[in-house]
Amino acid sequence: MPRLATIAVLASTLLLAACFQDTKADIAKKAEAASTVEELRAALGEPDELNKAGPLEEWIYDASDGTVRFPIVAGKVGPMVTGGKRE
Repeated sequence: MPRLATIAVLASTLLLAACFQDTKADIAKKAEAASTVEELRAALGEPDELNKAGPLEEWIYDASDGTVRFPIVAGKVGPMVTGGKRE
């Protein structure tokens, strides 16, 4: 019985964590003043996914209603792009 209770608690915790994920609008609001990589990291933390192609980077953050992508060139944050949920 204790094992079943532990599993139930863990499952409930995971479900609650998903409920509190930021929306795209929340992420945009937190990052609106970020113009450098350091400022973006301070506002949002590490990205959920990081793509690199030479000097270009794309920082991707997962939101409850999709994704938010930030292009990075030479340490500067470009215009934010939002999208649907990743599969």
